[in-house]
Amino acid sequence: MSYLIAIDQGTTSTRAIVFDLALKPCALAQRELPQIFPAPGYVEHDPEEIWRATIAVVREAIAKAGLAAKDVAGIGITNQRETTVVWDRASGEPIHNAIVWQDRRTAPFCEDLRAGGHEAEIAAKTGLIVDPYFSASKIAWLLEHVEGARSKADRGVLAFGTIDSFLLWRLTGGKVHATDASNAARTSLLDIGSGQWDEELCRLFGVPMAMLPDVRDCAGSFGVTTPDLFGAAIPVLGMAGDQQAATVGQGCFTPGMMKSTYGTGCFMLLNTGAERVTSQSRLLSTIAYQLDGKRTYALEGAIFIAGAAVQWLRDGLKIIAKSSEAGVLAAKADPAEEVYLVPAFVGLGAPYWDAQARGAIFGLTRNSGGAEIARAALDAVGYQTRDLIEAMHADWPTSRGTKTVLRVDGGMTASDATMQFLADILAAPVDRPVVMETTALGAAYLAGRAAGLCPDLDGFAAQWRLDKRFVPHMDAQTREWKYAGWKDAVRRTLTPS
Repeated sequence: MSYLIAIDQGTTSTRAIVFDLALKPCALAQRELPQIFPAPGYVEHDPEEIWRATIAVVREAIAKAGLAAKDVAGIGITNQRETTVVWDRASGEPIHNAIVWQDRRTAPFCEDLRAGGHEAEIAAKTGLIVDPYFSASKIAWLLEHVEGARSKADRGVLAFGTIDSFLLWRLTGGKVHATDASNAARTSLLDIGSGQWDEELCRLFGVPMAMLPDVRDCAGSFGVTTPDLFGAAIPVLGMAGDQQAATVGQGCFTPGMMKSTYGTGCFMLLNTGAERVTSQSRLLSTIAYQLDGKRTYALEGAIFIAGAAVQWLRDGLKIIAKSSEAGVLAAKADPAEEVYLVPAFVGLGAPYWDAQARGAIFGLTRNSGGAEIARAALDAVGYQTRDLIEAMHADWPTSRGTKTVLRVDGGMTASDATMQFLADILAAPVDRPVVMETTALGAAYLAGRAAGLCPDLDGFAAQWRLDKRFVPHMDAQTREWKYAGWKDAVRRTLTPS
């Protein structure tokens, strides 16, 4: 039993990666996940497609590595957070498609909560703002709009879970209904101070507590897979939401360390240690990870659209044939053109939190074309990241006293030009690690830690290796002028109050 498997179930794909006990990747299998858009602002996934893909990629990864299930010491699960599934406990069948974290259908419900004066109460307990992003309003929508769901939920027939819980239920043959603290913290139903589901919050959102999974540490026993799935039972020993798993994978265990993941969206976490920081800048206070019953907290900023803007260039505008061409096209942009893309395709996340805002392009001239728009799409990642860092420094002045170094991961970080602009606009070094699969790495490490096969946090952090550091070259005047243009573009995009 000298190997670990990470199941990485993301927004656009489902992957499995086999790691050896030195936490080096040995084999990878991946399946693309189709997106479902039933109406404007609605985003769904088919839970059965996620399940089928998960089993397929685990089997394929095991085969590619030349292993059998008996060689695997444990599985770690990491997942797209907030995405909501409700299923029937008896049949195991979902009552509806999964409602994805990007979905905005519950914006009116959230507005009613704010109008009712509940935002302060929710924030005080959960560290979150009131927004369609989080799971609770999605559960409420399902119970009200799926025929018979409310009465079934009240009778204890239905179960709720984020994707981790749904997969765990299926993997264990319905024997374990559990989640970890990092995923539970994203529901708007968990008191992150006590680490327990909150009865008053459940009542406010209309969610019966009987629907909720057991909340556990990120590393520990989550049951075992049924033997028929992979040829033998495999323990499930680790679980964390994708951004928290990336925080672990990046070795950000010291207060003041920060990482940013650039995938479909962009998510930045700043480790604040045992201190739960209350944001005054509309960032989120969340659980970074929970080990041995001890919670470590973080400030988080969520950007809804990062790599998804590149997909829009490819699939929407069709000005590139594949995502890797975005940087090549952007390099052809006229430096004299100052075009800004505010990618509010599904609203704006932190620190603006405007669910009604929609994407906009500013600064177009007769000379503007595809190259300028491509550059604006990539530059928007840097501008939005600076928004988050400025807010984090304001919320936690302690972080201002340490030299900011941003550890990055995710698909977009493969672009040197994008990372260089990021360093330039932040006026701070940007570190890209050797192991880019940090989300899966974090999940594998958690499983290995629970199995007693991996080092402690300090030992694991010492294994982190730098691939390339990007240092800022842009002069201060140009940096501030460009950022001022971005702030003006955002101001013009926000919904009038």
